[in-house]
Amino acid sequence: MITLQPDDVPAGTEEEKQVILTLQPRIPAGSLGMAELPAGMLDDSGTFSGSAAKEIEEETGLHVAVEDLINLTELALSRPTSEDEEHLQQAMYPSPGGCDEFVPLFLYQKRVPRGQMKDWQGKLTGLRDYGEKITLMLAPLGEAWKVGGRDSKVLGAWAIYQGLKSEGKI
Repeated sequence: MITLQPDDVPAGTEEEKQVILTLQPRIPAGSLGMAELPAGMLDDSGTFSGSAAKEIEEETGLHVAVEDLINLTELALSRPTSEDEEHLQQAMYPSPGGCDEFVPLFLYQKRVPRGQMKDWQGKLTGLRDYGEKITLMLAPLGEAWKVGGRDSKVLGAWAIYQGLKSEGKI
């Protein structure tokens, strides 16, 4: 989840934070413009954080250093385990009854000039050579769960963000 905040508001607050969502066709779901978090697949040569940084740049044009990503799921789900416990990934399982897919959720927070935030709203992005047709939208942080509520990544990231924020961990 990428949050942007105008750099003319007090730092350390949630004031005017926006979440970048991507709008793109999701034909299996019957949508020509589903609101989602930027995301991608991990290939055999990378790390989850490296893949997340790469996808963020491809889908938003925003260059993010891997070390600037906060692994929300790791922060929220890490706890000591014993040898006889299940060893699940520190990630969200969007459909554990039907598949073994798991999704680590990352946070990137950036303060930017107010005018630059306007540049992202409605921006066309994506790798055209791969058939990606993505439009960016900004949603107020407090409403991201409603605007992107059909995407489990949005719901998971928003809920974990709120929980970690309330516990003072981010």
